[in-house]
Amino acid sequence: MIYLALSILFSSGLFIIFKLFGVYKIDALKAIVVNYLVALTFGFLNANRTFSVAEIIDQNWFFGAVILGAMFVSVFFVMAKTSQVNGVSVASVAGKMSVVIPVFFGVFLYNETVTMLKISGIVIALIAVYLASVKNDNVFKGKSNLLFPALLFIGSGFIDTFLKYIETNYVLKEDVSIFSGTLFGIAAIFGIIILALKSIKKAEAFGVKNIIAGIVLGIPNYYSIIFLIKALQVEGFESSTLFTLNNVGIVIFSTIIGVILFKEKLTSKNILGIILAILGIVMVTFAS
Repeated sequence: MIYLALSILFSSGLFIIFKLFGVYKIDALKAIVVNYLVALTFGFLNANRTFSVAEIIDQNWFFGAVILGAMFVSVFFVMAKTSQVNGVSVASVAGKMSVVIPVFFGVFLYNETVTMLKISGIVIALIAVYLASVKNDNVFKGKSNLLFPALLFIGSGFIDTFLKYIETNYVLKEDVSIFSGTLFGIAAIFGIIILALKSIKKAEAFGVKNIIAGIVLGIPNYYSIIFLIKALQVEGFESSTLFTLNNVGIVIFSTIIGVILFKEKLTSKNILGIILAILGIVMVTFAS
């Protein structure tokens, strides 16, 4: 449970950093590329054994890391596009509701337990995620422009599901840091390629503040993934339960941070969402 709590803590910390990006006019793409390089460095420095680049390429999980690295960058762009076209609330709801995908596959791929208490807790948790995340009454109204929210929903769910699959079948416990470092390194490569293509159209300085922002982002981002993987490796802790608790925990903690640090106002729906989230967490935990 400590690994899950730490994953929630570091993931919620990313909320503060992304919020400050807007305040200090940070170029998100540049900062995220630096963030991946920092996370890559931390992953390799914290490795439990010596290794070579050639050895990494020969690992059974390498191809999966390439897919996940590409998905990391792709989902980021879809998230940004969803925020621009549909609004931040829609992006938030679509991303967080995607937890239903790894929960579904956890039950069917790994024969995880299914009880009425657990199903009820997960459903309540999903409703809570929606209510706690929504900031207005216009979320998902109308049928236009639903492409990007749909892609974000599928992409976010795919990352969690595939991460669980790779971790379960190919990643040894002593190789978690090497795997995560490789994952971030591949994401950095894709990000650098995108930056290079953008610079062809319009060259501009990288900016010291973007580098600093990337470093600040990279450390908690690395540990959020590390602790999530470690939590997934704990025996007896089902992924359907873990992803539900992790996602709902991030929503609750991020909401509290928003209220305390950024003076964000909670609507009646947000408050109801937090109450239901706590109820959902209790039900899912007892069911497991």
